[in-house]
Amino acid sequence: MGKTVLITGASRGIGRACALAFGKAGWNVAVHYGQSGQAARALVRELQDLGCDADLFRADVRDPAQVRACAAAAAGRFCRIDALVCCAGVAQQKLLCDITDGDWDAMLGTDLSGVFYFDRAVLPGMLRAQKGAIVHVSSVWGVHGASCETHYSAAKAGVIGLTRALAKEVGPSGVRVNCVAPGVIATDMCACFDESTMAALAEETPLGRIGRPEDVANAVLFLCSEEAAFITGQTLGVDGGFAL
Repeated sequence: MGKTVLITGASRGIGRACALAFGKAGWNVAVHYGQSGQAARALVRELQDLGCDADLFRADVRDPAQVRACAAAAAGRFCRIDALVCCAGVAQQKLLCDITDGDWDAMLGTDLSGVFYFDRAVLPGMLRAQKGAIVHVSSVWGVHGASCETHYSAAKAGVIGLTRALAKEVGPSGVRVNCVAPGVIATDMCACFDESTMAALAEETPLGRIGRPEDVANAVLFLCSEEAAFITGQTLGVDGGFAL
């Protein structure tokens, strides 16, 4: 049996692109989803058509009990989890004074606590095996901060801090932990921007275009591969130079 990756938030956007990239590279793929069941099932069928061993697992990333059950089911189905990719996330634009307690809790619960819960659920198996790779998806705004997205920026900055600390903690056990910080990527999270705004964002990007989910997926696949065997605790910007 080949290597297995568990990808959270795999039903759409960057998570979906990651699932397809790993599947094409010969990995088994455990597809996690929260709400988009129809899209997740379609993705599993697409992966299976590629000859990939793929299966579906559901959990609310904000619920530690559901996350534990999801990780255990995936490990049982595929015998082990060699890599974890945390893509599940939400975004919201609001002035800080307009952010409600519910907005804050939902943002931190999904974008930061959900990453922690999956790390905690998957790590024991990796530590027993003395090997494994974890990649967290943060954001350029986790590095630089974004006006009107303070809760999102805070959560994504927390992901970077978690990455660095965990890399130090589990490195001696052979487990690598890295992070990608995408810039403006053409996903559902950009649906709130009109065409002129997207054009302006592309113009602000030195490479002159909006990123594709596949651009991020290729970086994630590299960080989970043996080619990145001496890389840990890093945050790789996948932003076309947007943050320069």
